[in-house]
Amino acid sequence: MAKKRKSSAGRRMVRWGWKFILIVFALTVFQVFLVRFIDPPFTAMMAVDWIRGRGGTGGLALFAKRWRPLRQVSPHLRRAVLAAEDQRFLSHRGFDLTEMKVAIKDTVLNRRVRGASTITMQVARTVFLWPERSWGRKAAEAYYAVLIEILWNKRRTLEIYLNTVDWGSGIVGAEAASRRYFHTSCARVSPSQAALLAAILPNPHRWSPTDPNPQVLKRQKRILEDMGKMPLVS
Repeated sequence: MAKKRKSSAGRRMVRWGWKFILIVFALTVFQVFLVRFIDPPFTAMMAVDWIRGRGGTGGLALFAKRWRPLRQVSPHLRRAVLAAEDQRFLSHRGFDLTEMKVAIKDTVLNRRVRGASTITMQVARTVFLWPERSWGRKAAEAYYAVLIEILWNKRRTLEIYLNTVDWGSGIVGAEAASRRYFHTSCARVSPSQAALLAAILPNPHRWSPTDPNPQVLKRQKRILEDMGKMPLVS
């Protein structure tokens, strides 16, 4: 009898486990599908700041006010971001295997640590996930990246990236960054300004596009050289 009860309890746990997985799958698919048509009202980091008491409704209102459709973002900035962050954006399906191989090789050879996150992966963690670094977060990031590639087109992915990316302390999105750093709209930034904005993306809280250090200037030069090769996603 005891064995039968244990077996029955085990089967119930398996059934409940599968039900839980299916519910999570359905909810996350619906979540990503919804954002294909509705601009997210806040990012995961904003939610964390609000929970910790560091954010307010004023910031959320300003975030919504400064959302810009892709067509209203300067072509220079679109190309600069692709040149800096994800040059194979249109050809990969969420994961840049070429960049991953280079990153792994650098790690094995004890060279500098480098990231291999695509724009799709960055959108996944910025919009949907918690900010801390962990293997669980990385797995969830990969899962959401797959959903994004299936449910969105590249235009929508780039639009959401440009509007949600962290560009410095309290600066979220292309419009906020353009206004703060260059006192103009993101539709009017010049190629040089666009390359500077893209150059600081790996470290926006320590680097500045208005007071660039030699590393930022070096990145700006490379980005300007690569911008002409980048497609205009529109």
